[in-house]
Amino acid sequence: MQDIINGRCGWCGTDELYVNYHDKEWGRLVTDDDTLFEFLVLESAQAGLSWITILRKREGYRKAFCNFDAGRVAQMTDEDVERLMRFDGIVRNRLKIKSAITNARLFLAIQKEFGSFYNYTLSFFPDRKPIVHTFNSLSEIPVSSPESDAMSKDMKKRGFKFFGTTICYAHLQASGFINDHLAGCFCRKG
Repeated sequence: MQDIINGRCGWCGTDELYVNYHDKEWGRLVTDDDTLFEFLVLESAQAGLSWITILRKREGYRKAFCNFDAGRVAQMTDEDVERLMRFDGIVRNRLKIKSAITNARLFLAIQKEFGSFYNYTLSFFPDRKPIVHTFNSLSEIPVSSPESDAMSKDMKKRGFKFFGTTICYAHLQASGFINDHLAGCFCRKG
């Protein structure tokens, strides 16, 4: 895989959906808990799959999971799980569907304890500030970090599912707590 394609990180290639996600979302700091919950649901669903698969089903996830309203998702029942197992717009994996509901309940508990999921996430970072890496090659980008290790360990202890350190690192990249845009990517200049 090329490091830079058309002036941007090569992992997104030339797929229009992937390019748009790279240019407008990935690596940009998210302070809004609703969006952080959206990324939490999507990243958890991605476990074992490619990110483009989940991006293509994003609107389906939005419909299935109450526009990513954590309060409403937390109230979903076994009947909702059965309904979603028949819904074509998402990955129909019972454990992942149930984990989205469990994770929503735990997400709300973290908000109550820390004031916001954003504050909780920052608590794992030195000086409570996002990290900006200056990698030149895709091969330099790690799959985890001390921050993702600590956060995923804490989340696992709290009962979160499908959120190991690699998924957590991807979540932190997507939501801009870790900026891994390559040094040669035009997103670094903006």
